[in-house]
Amino acid sequence: TLLLGGMVALMFGFGFAMVPLYDLLCQVTGTQSIALRTQTGSQQVIAEAVDDSRLVTVKFDTSVNPNLPWEFNAGTRSMKVHPGKIYEVNFVANNRSSSTVTGQAIPSVAPWQATPYFSKLECFCFSRQTLAGNEQTDMPLRFMVSTDLPAEINSLALSYSFMRLKPGQEAEQEAPALPSIAAID
Repeated sequence: TLLLGGMVALMFGFGFAMVPLYDLLCQVTGTQSIALRTQTGSQQVIAEAVDDSRLVTVKFDTSVNPNLPWEFNAGTRSMKVHPGKIYEVNFVANNRSSSTVTGQAIPSVAPWQATPYFSKLECFCFSRQTLAGNEQTDMPLRFMVSTDLPAEINSLALSYSFMRLKPGQEAEQEAPALPSIAAID
């Protein structure tokens, strides 16, 4: 039991150490330039100057897993944005069944090279969504494209796949591979 207690304490401590280690990883790899940060419970966006001389096309794509009886669409299919400026778009979800269903949106950005330069500041994908039978709802997305987006990328796509979740189930999302500790030094 002493060994088990020690393991629990180590796991608990490792959980607290993950935040500073993740911040260090982001700082080393340079992927945190426009990240949304949580500090003492309040959200702070790292501001960037707006690049009015450049327009980037952002396309919105949606799909729904066949096990989820929902319709899910982007209110806007594409838009031209100025890097550094915050934009908002709405998505619409409709539960076509007569029972309550919970889903989770899994986002992806293409081309993958644009991923670190696209920030979702407020997104329905941050938490699971539950819709009552035949309920329809608007789901806002606030985002910003970084001014650091490489010049050769002038168009990107944000795709959402909605998956059905059973009560107590977590969304399955593949985590990005992390470099080894030796690679950071």
